[in-house]
Amino acid sequence: MELAPILHHWGYAAVFVIIFVESFGLPTPGQTVMVAAAVYASSGHLNVWLVGFLAFTAAVLGDNIGYWIGVRGGRRAVHRWGRYIFLTPARFASIERFFARRGSRVVVVARFFDGLRQFNGVLAGVTAMPWRTFVLHNALGAALWVGLWVPVAYFFGAQLVRSHAEWWLLGFGVVGALVTAGFYWRRERASQSRADEPVGVRGM
Repeated sequence: MELAPILHHWGYAAVFVIIFVESFGLPTPGQTVMVAAAVYASSGHLNVWLVGFLAFTAAVLGDNIGYWIGVRGGRRAVHRWGRYIFLTPARFASIERFFARRGSRVVVVARFFDGLRQFNGVLAGVTAMPWRTFVLHNALGAALWVGLWVPVAYFFGAQLVRSHAEWWLLGFGVVGALVTAGFYWRRERASQSRADEPVGVRGM
């Protein structure tokens, strides 16, 4: 897909719509358009902050649509059509058990992988992940995704278009992503430690 004409004519609307529909399963180039929009912003055609905000908002809203698709009809669809894509009841049960143990971590990193990026909301809904858990980790994953790719794309776009870089923007995005990831990792470790404590110890 040639993105320059789309961004030229539709601008922010293109960023929002393409990422939004990709996030609940439609095969559109969400990450590509986000990166292209950030590069486009480096030449002054778009505002990079607005690109990041719209990308984050579209990702979170789209994933929530996918979640409710999974909740409302996903399980029935899996049981009816899953065998045609080798998703047997036993395999689906295994996926459910995996999501019960590691689903929140999968949701956080899903945005960085094709396939998971499009269907992590649907899978979370199908496997009955609690909605509040999904919203929290999905928003964190979207923030990391946008916080990494938008500054990096803007930085290299600025290098190519204007021959100088907004180093502070790149640093802000990367440091922000790392700090958020570190906070999440510490929170998960603390939660896991509490879960591993014997019941008697936790009650003391």
